[in-house]
Amino acid sequence: MYPCRRVANQPLTRREMLQRSACGFGAVALSGLLTDHHYAAGPGEPFAPLKPHFAPKCNSVIYLYMDGGPSQVDTWDPKPQLQKDSGKPFSMKIEPTQFNNIGTTLGSPWKFAQHGNSGIPVSELFPNVAQHVDDLAVIRSMTSDFSEHTNGNYFLHTGNGQQGWPSMGAWFAYGLGTECQDLPGFIVLDGGLIPPGGLDNFNSGFLPATYQGSIFNSNDPPLANIRRSESSDVLQRNKLDLLDKLDAGVLERIGHVDQLEAAIANYELAYRMQAVVPELTDLSDESSATVEMYGLHTKTKGTATFGRQCLLARRLVERGVRFIELTCPSIGHDRWDQHAKLVQGHADNARAVDQPIAALLTDLKRRGLLQSTLVVWSGEFGRTPFAQGDNGRDHNPFGFTVWMAGGGVKGGTVHGATDEYGYKAVENVQGIHDLHATMLHLSGMDHERLTFRFSGRDMRLTNVSGQIMHEILS
Repeated sequence: MYPCRRVANQPLTRREMLQRSACGFGAVALSGLLTDHHYAAGPGEPFAPLKPHFAPKCNSVIYLYMDGGPSQVDTWDPKPQLQKDSGKPFSMKIEPTQFNNIGTTLGSPWKFAQHGNSGIPVSELFPNVAQHVDDLAVIRSMTSDFSEHTNGNYFLHTGNGQQGWPSMGAWFAYGLGTECQDLPGFIVLDGGLIPPGGLDNFNSGFLPATYQGSIFNSNDPPLANIRRSESSDVLQRNKLDLLDKLDAGVLERIGHVDQLEAAIANYELAYRMQAVVPELTDLSDESSATVEMYGLHTKTKGTATFGRQCLLARRLVERGVRFIELTCPSIGHDRWDQHAKLVQGHADNARAVDQPIAALLTDLKRRGLLQSTLVVWSGEFGRTPFAQGDNGRDHNPFGFTVWMAGGGVKGGTVHGATDEYGYKAVENVQGIHDLHATMLHLSGMDHERLTFRFSGRDMRLTNVSGQIMHEILS
């Protein structure tokens, strides 16, 4: 018997149609979501945005790294007694220094003046940033465990004074993922001076390799090979698809391999960056007033370079990049590490960064981004209140200044204090782990819960230390 094909099917009732198509409507929505990298990302996707431990105050961090160790007593921590005793033998007990070429008490060559409604005193080295003191929390009691650049840099960047640990930017990317589909979560804008310790300051350490910092240089374009070598996009895409297929076969045979999985993810990210990076670094859509504000046409050594870095940092924040670090521009002689010629060295370094930093704060604020962006300014340590030789200052990890702005920080605040000479922190003493804990807290992460299992232990950025500086939080 053959079925009769002349009988028409009965039409569905409205209730039957809704019952049968309910999942179909969801599938239509799902197909749309799956075209979005954020929603398509699986649990192992390294670039997926992740849920913080609690509601964050900031979405992005801009870290302004002042390589070499700016002098706290010449920038943010005025000391009348230091001025009074300048030229006399230093009266406090002197700790071992880096070079032990110890001179007399050295007062600051620069004058301080109060600024803003808060009346916070700022050195004349920073006339532009001084106009923003009501947005700053100035922490005058920071300390470090190391007085040498390489170990000090590792400690500042990774929470450990030894090589091979994950950078704080890598921890932020690991804990929060990224809100940007086409750029890395952790980007370093290199002004020309990679700090002592090298690229390990920005490495992923024992975290998956996808979280290491991506170095953008100050040239245009900022990345090598950003333009494809293949004759067409189709040809390049076919090559990448073949690589993916071969790599997937290896993973299927031998299991999880961090380096290989990172390579797969990075190939795909690099492919997407080809379209995004040229547009990111093309500043032609910025107004002439904005370009002038950042100092991109300024002839002062280093200002245009750092101004471009600051402007790119703002553009990266707008695109959802999680952690951006800026390194110092080359000014023709040493960074903030003035063992001699303090006046020339600090003046040149400050002149290079003062206008761009002030422009960055202004720009973020007027665009409504400062409240969701944490800006941090610091070196790896400070400098001695007594001279090294006749006209320099040695390293000083016992008491120095950092400042923070935006992203849940209480502006117009001074936290902690050093002694009457600015040598050692004596009030609300804070360490680098406290700084990291506070930065993570403002980003919605509990520093004690942000861990990674390695070598039989739950590792974290703050090691077994770290106290949140609640006094500077809004």
